[in-house]
Amino acid sequence: MVDETAPTGKANPAELKEVDGDQMADAVFSLTVNLPHEPYKIQIMVSNQEQVQDVRQSIVEFPGTFQYSCFHLEHNCERINDYIELSEVNGLSPSSELTLVEDPYTEKEARLHVVRIRELIGAAGDRTDTLHGISAGLSLHDAVAAPQYKTALNEQPIVGETAGAHAMSNYDFESLGSFSTLLPPLQLLPPKTIKSISLSPWNPPPHHLRQKGHLLYLQVTTNEGEQHQITSHVTGFYVNKSTNSKFDPLPKPVPKNHAAHSLLSVISSLSPLFVSSFAQLLEYNNRKDPMATFQLTNTVPSSPWLVAPSSSPHHIHHSDITRTQENYLMSGQEHVELLRDWNEEFQSTRELPRETVQERLFRERLTSKLFADYNECAARGALLVARGEVAPLNPTESRDAQIFLYNNVFFSYGADGVGTFAAEGGDEAARVATGKDVKGVKAVNDLDIPDLFTPGTVVVDYLGKRLVGQSIVPGIFKRRDPGENQIDYGGVEGREVVAEHEGFVPVFEKLSRSVRVKKHPVWDKEGKRHELEGSVETKGLLGTDGRKYVLDLYRVTPLDVNWLEEHWVGTADGAEASASKNDHGPYPHRMAVLRQELVEAFWKVKLKHWVNEELERRRQARKAKGESEASGTPTNVEIAVTKTNGAKANEAGEKTAADRNSEKPELEQERIDVSDFHFALNPDVFAGQVPQTDEEKAQWAQDEKDVREVCDYLRSTAIPEFVHDLNEGDLGYPMDGESLSRLMHKRGINIRYLGKIAALAGTQGRRVESVNILAIREMISRGFKHVANRYLRYLPAPFATECIAHLLNCLLGTSLNANPVVEIDDTLRSIYPEADLGFEKATPESLKHDIELQVRQRYRYDLDKEWVSGIRHVQLLREVALKMGLQLEAKEYLFLDKPTTPLELESTIANNGSAKSAAVNGNPTATKKKKRSGSPASSIGSGSSKPPITFTAEDIMNIVPVIKDSTPKSALAEEALEGGRISIMQNQKEIGQELLLESLSLHEQIYGILHPEVSRVYNQLSLLYYQLEEKSAAVELARKAVIVSERTIGIDSAETVLNYLNLGLFEHANGNTKPALAYIKHALELWKIIYGPGHPDSITTINNAAVMLQHIKEFHESRLWFEASLVVCEKTYGRQSIHTATLLFQLAQALALDNDSKGAVNRMRECYNIFLNELGAKDRNTKEAETWLEQLTQNAVSIAKHAKDVQARRLRRVNLTPHVTLAMRPQPQVGQSSADAANGANGGDPRSSIGLDSRSIDELMKFIEGSDASKTTPKKRPGRGNPRRRGGGSIGGS
Repeated sequence: MVDETAPTGKANPAELKEVDGDQMADAVFSLTVNLPHEPYKIQIMVSNQEQVQDVRQSIVEFPGTFQYSCFHLEHNCERINDYIELSEVNGLSPSSELTLVEDPYTEKEARLHVVRIRELIGAAGDRTDTLHGISAGLSLHDAVAAPQYKTALNEQPIVGETAGAHAMSNYDFESLGSFSTLLPPLQLLPPKTIKSISLSPWNPPPHHLRQKGHLLYLQVTTNEGEQHQITSHVTGFYVNKSTNSKFDPLPKPVPKNHAAHSLLSVISSLSPLFVSSFAQLLEYNNRKDPMATFQLTNTVPSSPWLVAPSSSPHHIHHSDITRTQENYLMSGQEHVELLRDWNEEFQSTRELPRETVQERLFRERLTSKLFADYNECAARGALLVARGEVAPLNPTESRDAQIFLYNNVFFSYGADGVGTFAAEGGDEAARVATGKDVKGVKAVNDLDIPDLFTPGTVVVDYLGKRLVGQSIVPGIFKRRDPGENQIDYGGVEGREVVAEHEGFVPVFEKLSRSVRVKKHPVWDKEGKRHELEGSVETKGLLGTDGRKYVLDLYRVTPLDVNWLEEHWVGTADGAEASASKNDHGPYPHRMAVLRQELVEAFWKVKLKHWVNEELERRRQARKAKGESEASGTPTNVEIAVTKTNGAKANEAGEKTAADRNSEKPELEQERIDVSDFHFALNPDVFAGQVPQTDEEKAQWAQDEKDVREVCDYLRSTAIPEFVHDLNEGDLGYPMDGESLSRLMHKRGINIRYLGKIAALAGTQGRRVESVNILAIREMISRGFKHVANRYLRYLPAPFATECIAHLLNCLLGTSLNANPVVEIDDTLRSIYPEADLGFEKATPESLKHDIELQVRQRYRYDLDKEWVSGIRHVQLLREVALKMGLQLEAKEYLFLDKPTTPLELESTIANNGSAKSAAVNGNPTATKKKKRSGSPASSIGSGSSKPPITFTAEDIMNIVPVIKDSTPKSALAEEALEGGRISIMQNQKEIGQELLLESLSLHEQIYGILHPEVSRVYNQLSLLYYQLEEKSAAVELARKAVIVSERTIGIDSAETVLNYLNLGLFEHANGNTKPALAYIKHALELWKIIYGPGHPDSITTINNAAVMLQHIKEFHESRLWFEASLVVCEKTYGRQSIHTATLLFQLAQALALDNDSKGAVNRMRECYNIFLNELGAKDRNTKEAETWLEQLTQNAVSIAKHAKDVQARRLRRVNLTPHVTLAMRPQPQVGQSSADAANGANGGDPRSSIGLDSRSIDELMKFIEGSDASKTTPKKRPGRGNPRRRGGGSIGGS
């Protein structure tokens, strides 16, 4: 039981249900809106909690009313404020009617109306977005689900070769993936509704006409070829008398005096062809899933690393004069509408009331939108700064010290331009500090401490440069009086001057308590003692607006002293000593801090030890008093938690409360108040502080001991447990570098320990071989990124593609060309005479040496001497592209396994018709395609004298920024989700489902529908609904999870793959097996590109596909999939493992279904022998296998004996139908416990996880005869125990 003795400001599940769940459900009703034009009335569903502006948005998006944009709503002839809730509208009820009243236009409203109409009628054309890149926000879901589409690369159907075939027909397990999987389909172009709509050359109106209400002049060319000049007036739009040579903006006479309040209505009256083509356009758009076409507003869309060639129909660049006018249309003539006071908006939003659920909802919704707007604005500004298009505020300073101001965002480089980090590692330390600072700001934003403010912070990596964009804190540039410090709390100039301010103590105390940091002394250069609540590097600034700001949050937690003592040397002499001690050289910087997740994990360990000691102390005290204890009587420990504002709830208390629910009420209860437990760290130990007195030295020594304990825990416990859990299959295996990094961070392990994890995984056997492969690949890709950034940092932007292409050739194209040479346009070279073109001198040998050096220095790992020959080209290329923001042309890149002369390669292509000796996309079986001029293959085939190269500068189609932001998560939505989970765990399904729906509604309201967090909640809810047997709801939520994750996280991200796998499983459970197979196939093809073949988790997926094939009576195909699964399983877990035995059991029955009785007997015998050796003769699984072996043997003998008599064989067949379905379950998320995934699928019965069939032989006989074909999954029967905790885990959850 958790005893809350202080208010937390959080909504508990009951409150959410009562306040927001029931009230919301009761308040949903249909509202009538009267319109001035056809259809004159519409009905919309609304809720009392919605604001009037939400109703406005519904009207704008309604098919019959989207011509309206400038209007207000009235109730009982009284205007309604757009920003109040419907519940606040006086007298509004379900029977009420609202009236839409058209408003006069302003210039801004007119401009936005034109922009909206252009987008609505498909006249907006293609936009070249400098921030989001090519095909940003792409979704492939509709193409995967619709086999009639064809890909842009090979013009072949995406799924299924014929209308009746399933997606798995003739599936090639040996292929290594095709880039066509990542390309959008070619589709028919949308109907063209109008030739052009733009601002007229007569725009803007002259002064005397502006006084009469003229706002804009437009020029429209219809599909009939007629050109019309249109005046935008405060009353609406009308056709005027102007021509290209004559200016007369007055209305045309009757009957050509077309006028209306909406531009859409005017165009409809002008062009009959527009009306028909616009209807076709609406029908065309309705074929797509709306979620795949909605514009992303609250997050940066994902930009794919592979895009269609520039010559493809996807990238046709149309002539559109209005494209040059859009900046004016959106932001006005002076662009003042884009200028916002970001800092004031941030802080005003934080100060909004948050007492009720509705206040929190409004506040968090506004916060999410504000951060999204700021992140996009800062990223756009950072791109301009990086390209040299913004003038610095201090042009006389060195380049790294220059600062910039653009759109009210303050920019600086993530480099040590003024020597602040000279003793910490210089530029390397400054770069790391900026990255950690944005994470620190995000952590403070998540804590949401009242009266503590942070600036908006974004870090952007682009073209080798790191830029920091921050909102301007009032007073940060203020010149202080002599004797006053620039900073009010914390270190002013490093550690030499320390400032104190009483006003910062309360808020910093809350922050420190939340991050497990203690109040501690620090000393300035004069030896004066100062008491600080946080790190001396964390600063407090009292802004001129009176708010308390926290800055420089890059060292909130203590340093990793073990790592620094081993690998960091600050002096030149020490560096030589370090070099002589080991060959790795010194670590690049001293900013090696512990992760907050590790500190939190260690705090829980200390809490557990403290609770045990407290229990033991009480037992001893009772014994001393002579109290008798009932032996064997369990004691129920009740932990009382005193929560403070800003502090996190302690999980130990929640766990104890959960355990107590299952215990008998008469058991003895013992109450422990954990508010008496104190453990916090000193973040400034080992950071140069010098205690003065003996007492201070003693306390400092204790603080140092505490920090060392955490560092020791990281190495001795956290890392080994991480690898052990992966080895045991207790965690879902990571698929790529991103998922591995995220999983490490979740366990509190820093990326610098990649080398240790790779080494540890390399000694654990085949089970974690994939982790070893991923860790090494991640180190290589990160090392390459650091080397490339060194070349790109000061390189002029026009040389970037040549530089990157050359470095990629040196890394991945050495088998095709061992000595690639970069070609640079002499004109470019001459116009940049001072450019440092050092990348020209890079060779494969020098790059290999540089990467090895980076890996040794940063990760303390020695790569194998032949690592270049062992890399997987496509997967490494993907990792590099994602880390550097590259968008590459999707084409056949030639990666050869061994050096081949151009003549030999040309001969091979001529003889075979394809470069089969070359690995195309890493795939030796891929077919040859038509090449565009300039591509490597075309230069080879044409007999060019130039040596072939894998990459050219033209292959780098775009470079997008990599953005790190400080956007906080919604606490309100998370609380509702957690409340729903807890209710379901407590078997309160009705309340739980209501809270889950409420959580979903909160996520969608706060984040918007298209957001990564919404994708994750869709996925989690789909799993929960699947567990609750709500299969249709699970399918719908899983489909949404797929689309949103594709558009916001990536079309080939690990999360997207897992979402596709779960969608396939849920579709199959819902009776739609063929679409399910299409989703599974797409996920497997993505898997081949992300990881390559043989990932441990693919065992689950291949087995699920085999079960689905059995369900549609494709017994031979199913057998092939079981065999493929067995190959991966044997490679991962070994021939004699329980996992392999389970698969042999499955395969034996699949062989029997395929009429291979001899093979079935052999496989079942192998299965029986493994169970016998591993589990013993008395184990139920061994006995089950023995029974099946006997019956399969009898069946085989019977078939052989009566082979010549088909009829007799049928009559005398034994009662055996060798069919079994694997216990299908959702794919676990990366880092998710396999038990959790299994429980989600089988209702929590762990005994079913081995996957052995639980149906009787008679039931199986009926299945083979088709009498139970309507059943989707077999009825489970108790008694099929799991021989081990992980006996079948690899099948179902690993």
